[in-house]
Amino acid sequence: MAESPFYSKAIHGTTRLVGHWLLLGDASPDRLAMILADTARLAKLGEPDYTPNGATLQTWSRDSTPPLWAARSATFLLMQMPGKPMPQDEFEACAWAYCWLRNRHFETLDEAKAALPTHLQTPLAEPLDAAWHDKEGLRLI
Repeated sequence: MAESPFYSKAIHGTTRLVGHWLLLGDASPDRLAMILADTARLAKLGEPDYTPNGATLQTWSRDSTPPLWAARSATFLLMQMPGKPMPQDEFEACAWAYCWLRNRHFETLDEAKAALPTHLQTPLAEPLDAAWHDKEGLRLI
């Protein structure tokens, strides 16, 4: 079986995902970075070694792949925003789907799809299928 490009797209999309949080978050970059790290700790989405500053957050949104806890926290926060943001491209959609499966436990793909916020069910349908297959291939351990 040929390897899926999903994982590569998802990891590439984490940069865009953090950038989306930086774009839509209603605070300074330093505050948004602190919120991201605190969310990771409180929601048990990862254990940041340190709280990044705004410059680090901006670097993660442009030039370098952010740590997984940052992408997971950005997904968690974006999905709860009242403006109902959606992924801006295929790479970011893959990152949202990847983080969705990392943030919560689901027994089945249908359960994971049904638990998505309504506005994300259509845009994340295909990426979630790919993320689930990738997870079942044990890549998401």
